[in-house]
Amino acid sequence: MRTARLELTRPTDSDSEGVFAILGDLRTVEHNPSERLAGRGDAAELVARWLRHWEEHGFGYWCIRESGSDRMIGYAGVKRMLVHGRPVLNLVYRFVPDVWGRGFATEAAVAIVSRALEELPAETIVARVRPDNLSSQNVARKAGLQRDAAMDCQGEDGLDWAFTNREID
Repeated sequence: MRTARLELTRPTDSDSEGVFAILGDLRTVEHNPSERLAGRGDAAELVARWLRHWEEHGFGYWCIRESGSDRMIGYAGVKRMLVHGRPVLNLVYRFVPDVWGRGFATEAAVAIVSRALEELPAETIVARVRPDNLSSQNVARKAGLQRDAAMDCQGEDGLDWAFTNREID
């Protein structure tokens, strides 16, 4: 998948280095410290889980590079999970800190939400965001999701605010 400035590719085993560069950085996991990877082996295991999700569901997390570059700058996508016992597509976007503020997360999230809605229109998409992570909340809103307090849940690192594509009364 491509956007104006990004190439989103299905992960491969060789992407574990790029994943470690993202999730091994304390700045990237500030709001989600449980996601911090301790080593490259953890990154390889995580990528293997992503690949299994792709094999089982035909979609998942994408590895992201600037168009024309080999350097992985982020990952984003949706995966199946349960929130309050309800099946949803969990939207995630993570990028290396040196590209923050350039709109890449928004560009990727918009493309991913659009594709998910096109291919799986009946699914609920949820972005789970920490209450103090304003940047991530803004990305979720720009991707077309709205604050949905009924879907808030306790995450591994604390309360997750939900932003969804559900109709809210």
